[in-house]
Amino acid sequence: MRQSLDETDRRIAAALIAAPRASWRAVATCLGLSERTVVRRAGPLYADGTLRATAERNPIRFPHLVPIALRIRCRPDRVRTVASTLARRTDTLWVDILGGGDEISTIVHLDGTEQRNRLLLRDLPATAAVHSWTSHTLLRIFPASLNWGARLLSDEETTRLGVRPFPLRTRSPAPLSEADLAMIQTLTEDGRTDYATLAERAGTTPRTARRRLESLLHDGTVRLVTETDLALLGLEVKAQLWLSVKPNALQAAGEHLSREPAVRFTAATTGPANLLVMVTTTDLDGLYRFLTDTIGGMDQVTAIETTPVLATAKRTGLIRPGF
Repeated sequence: MRQSLDETDRRIAAALIAAPRASWRAVATCLGLSERTVVRRAGPLYADGTLRATAERNPIRFPHLVPIALRIRCRPDRVRTVASTLARRTDTLWVDILGGGDEISTIVHLDGTEQRNRLLLRDLPATAAVHSWTSHTLLRIFPASLNWGARLLSDEETTRLGVRPFPLRTRSPAPLSEADLAMIQTLTEDGRTDYATLAERAGTTPRTARRRLESLLHDGTVRLVTETDLALLGLEVKAQLWLSVKPNALQAAGEHLSREPAVRFTAATTGPANLLVMVTTTDLDGLYRFLTDTIGGMDQVTAIETTPVLATAKRTGLIRPGF
């Protein structure tokens, strides 16, 4: 994985974050580059792991999933080991090391209440390096924040690329078939898998695979993701904000914050704080201005805890190098 990108690579990466399955021609048209340049630049970005394409399931469409956020206090000398262990679980989506280096935050989609109880009542208590933890059920994810990738581009570039935002409200689609589930699993492994391979894995035709994928994206069953280290794009500072919001203003606050350019994820949760917001800015001054101007202007917010992200072990289900 690269340590830096030049301006052309940054622009290509931004376009592919905004539209993970965009063709090379579409990216070239969007950015005003030649298709040959995009092919020559983008291929190596995927080959060396700087960019990785995947898909993420929407827990609303998988009712058996139990989405929770965990805050885990650990021995500082074992925090990377615990983070690495959590990252290797197949049910963790994000794993971050926070604060002073003795706390881990993770988002987990657990396969039913039995798996939840096993993690909270058996696995964590049996881990000697873990001092304590809190569990917060994700009651609602505000989907506008999942469209943050489009904010890396200008409005004109977004239009040229044909970016489709994640649906703000999911429809009531038909039940998922075995072919759908096979396609989703394949996309999780590689979000840019071609239609011929998707069809082979799902036991159908490329034309049907294309149609079913369009449907799965349109109804919000899955979202496609291009994962990378955002520091490569100049976004150096990451933080989690745990907000206490007046209950009668929670929906409005979540929707408002989910549309802020710096916000990557927003969810209503159980626990002392009832709104989790993940923020990425170019520098500490950007984070300060977000706290003072954006959060400071919201009378419905009664308390806030800001926890900087020191290191990321896993993002969108993909383990980061070094963990």
